[in-house]
Amino acid sequence: MLENKEKQKVPNVTFTLRANDEWATRSSDEIFNNKTVVVFSLPGAFTPTCSSSHLPRYNELAPTLFENGVDEIICMSVNDTFVMNAWAQAQDADNISFIPDGNGEFTDAMGMLVDKADIGFGKRSWRYAMLVKNGIIEKMFIEPDVAGDPFEVSDADTMLNHINPSACQTSAIMVFSKPTCPYCKKAKALLTEKGLTFEELEVGKDVNLTMFKALTNADSVPQVFIDGKLIGGSEALTEHLS
Repeated sequence: MLENKEKQKVPNVTFTLRANDEWATRSSDEIFNNKTVVVFSLPGAFTPTCSSSHLPRYNELAPTLFENGVDEIICMSVNDTFVMNAWAQAQDADNISFIPDGNGEFTDAMGMLVDKADIGFGKRSWRYAMLVKNGIIEKMFIEPDVAGDPFEVSDADTMLNHINPSACQTSAIMVFSKPTCPYCKKAKALLTEKGLTFEELEVGKDVNLTMFKALTNADSVPQVFIDGKLIGGSEALTEHLS
């Protein structure tokens, strides 16, 4: 039975990690005391859902979470520090702190240690996320206790919606651009300033010129789509967002 530990203090554990080719430690007190911390815990580094969705979205929304009072975002897994460090480097997730719970002590004390021996993983963490304020767990999002590896409620968007519903982005934004285009840089800077995330496609690299013209009926970049609707270039985007 997976345990919801809301209103309880986080387990007191000292994590051993490798930093700058030296052994180091971080304790629960150092991580959580007098801070607001988001933790998302997952079954394993380099695994598909963790690498393609869970971690990248937290890294993407990190600036917005920081703006809404979060001091640190922790990615935790029952993996050793070398694996976690290699995954952090591969993911280029600079906004996230990677904490290896190599012995599973923290995860076990949280009631989230599960047996995944059937797929050769041994003991691992169930997928969950939590908001911790000054060492006390304010909110937990625990994936449903069903077969497999469900990923429904521990995502970054759900966490941000709990912290500040008005900060959640509901629109899908696509920007067609070129790397040397100053107007593209202006449009992307405006979106970032507004706290909006977007997907960028480089014309000539990610999409060919013929397809770009067919989609936008335009010769110039940037061209911005919001929820499938063509907004236009940087001036049109400025007007749309004003």
